[in-house]
Amino acid sequence: MIQKEIKVKNSVFKGIELDLCDDTKLLVITGKKGYIMCGYLNINTAQKRNDVACIVTGVKTIEDMLNSNVVALTAKAQSLGISMNMGVKQVLEILAE
Repeated sequence: MIQKEIKVKNSVFKGIELDLCDDTKLLVITGKKGYIMCGYLNINTAQKRNDVACIVTGVKTIEDMLNSNVVALTAKAQSLGISMNMGVKQVLEILAE
């Protein structure tokens, strides 16, 4: 498992890379207001829990996540101004407010 700190404005997010098997990783960036996850996790569960959550796909590292765009999100994430195809760096700016 690899953990990385990601500083945005006055907030610190935690990036987590967890090896599952072979070349497969579970990736998450977490913060106080919400999180961004790879496609292995379920947006429907996040929606049911009323979480601020987004999904990105086609990523293998935290750096890949930071350079990707949102492909799914919860209603609560939308209520904060996050939208489909928004870049993860912009999402983190919103979550850092």
